[in-house]
Amino acid sequence: MAMQFSQDDFDRLLIFEHTRKAAEANYAKNPQDADNLTKWGGALLELSQFQSVADSKAMINDAISKLEEALVINPSKHDALWCLGNANTSYAFLTPNLEEAKVYFEKASESFQKAVDEDPSNELYLKSLEVTAKAPELHMEIHKHGLAQQAMGAGPTTSFNAKESLS
Repeated sequence: MAMQFSQDDFDRLLIFEHTRKAAEANYAKNPQDADNLTKWGGALLELSQFQSVADSKAMINDAISKLEEALVINPSKHDALWCLGNANTSYAFLTPNLEEAKVYFEKASESFQKAVDEDPSNELYLKSLEVTAKAPELHMEIHKHGLAQQAMGAGPTTSFNAKESLS
């Protein structure tokens, strides 16, 4: 299935590719920068939306490892926790088997809960936690109708950028 790119998609793709490259370069200079790792993870998560399922899952795994690395450096970094929740949610939706997917939804829920604990008034975190509770149900619907690919492409933007536009 060929993915249709709009100009808007293409612009986003370029921005996230630029962010990814910059983060990689910064990491080489300072591997202990949790902000940089969070940006890197977020960019990978965004870029994963433009890939085939297999490549997307590989990229999300890469994002998860960067975000987990950020959280080793700074365990209370709530934007990294939130982003990690999104990464696990995205991975779950790309996993057709609901039992397997549920493991990722659980991880997502834990990350969102920790983000809420760190920043209790953040509406985006609260909303993410709420939505994750309904995710397994949505997963069944999507996979029953074979809509997983479309759902990935049509979803709201999942990384730190959404947060910045809200604050």
